[in-house]
Amino acid sequence: MSRLENFISRMTAQRDILDYVCPEVAKMEGLVLELGLGNGRTFHHLRERLPGRRIVVFDREVGAHASSIPEAENLVLGEIRETGRKFIGIEAALVHADIGTGYDDRDAVTATWLPDLIASLLRVGGFAVSGTPLDHPLLQRLAAPTSEPADRYFLCKRL
Repeated sequence: MSRLENFISRMTAQRDILDYVCPEVAKMEGLVLELGLGNGRTFHHLRERLPGRRIVVFDREVGAHASSIPEAENLVLGEIRETGRKFIGIEAALVHADIGTGYDDRDAVTATWLPDLIASLLRVGGFAVSGTPLDHPLLQRLAAPTSEPADRYFLCKRL
């Protein structure tokens, strides 16, 4: 699979899963957390799917399109591993994380801390959507509602 095809498959799975969980998230209390703003496409998508919902975004720096940058009070800059800890116990309804690099060795390091962080940010019954597998005893992996391969993107529910 070419890198372009890989990207399209990953983004299709991401969109399908987010479109599936957003109606459920809309019924729940709690913030939406976006770990990794990047160019802001997913943040923009979440704003459209969850109008009026507070979405707090984390990233090292702002590199997003001007139309996809959150308000200053909803933007947390710094290393996500560190800045996310300040929100432990926030009981978010949804945490989305797309912070993979495409390099197996770097992503393996992220996989050592990301599942624990996400589990500690979510409310019971809240959803985690991630490009990185989330192996954690408090995160139940759900079948992803997408036509893309199962390992493209991951959906979990907080137990």
